[in-house]
Amino acid sequence: MENNPVISDRLIIRRIQPEDCSAIFEYRSDSDMNKFQGWIPATIIDVHHFIANKISPEINLPGTWFQFAIVKKDDHRLIGDIGIHFPTVDEFQVELGCTLNKNFQGKGYATEALKATISYLFDQLGKRRMIASIDPRNLPSIKLFERLGFRKEAHFRESILLNGEWVDDLVYALLRDEWNPNRL
Repeated sequence: MENNPVISDRLIIRRIQPEDCSAIFEYRSDSDMNKFQGWIPATIIDVHHFIANKISPEINLPGTWFQFAIVKKDDHRLIGDIGIHFPTVDEFQVELGCTLNKNFQGKGYATEALKATISYLFDQLGKRRMIASIDPRNLPSIKLFERLGFRKEAHFRESILLNGEWVDDLVYALLRDEWNPNRL
């Protein structure tokens, strides 16, 4: 994957690059749309700092987050990103998160991007289990991960401090032997 993107019908899923800052800032800085996100950049400099200092330059390094860009094949427009956390305690598990530009929501792009990413993580990186941490008020994300075959495993009450507020956290999970890429 280092230089080879994951390709789906309509998308190219590749490593985020410094040149992506403007496109990322365009959708990530929308605090209303991203109210369930842990990171909302106030300036484009915040995006530069995020890419340079907060995400790993390599995929699959324990204890890091790696960020994919979701790019439309037809016009090469960056429309979102997928964050992947590789925990230090279990090399066979990852955590996923997805953010999509509001102008491209409701068109199946998040489902398509995550489906390709999940297949890549299971088939190419040998992962065994994936989780998604979702605010229970974020109904579109819950529906997205359920559509992909994730099941709810836990509901933690007021367990995360997000934007100055203690919020609940739902944990959804998917095992390798539960994954069926043809279900969608």
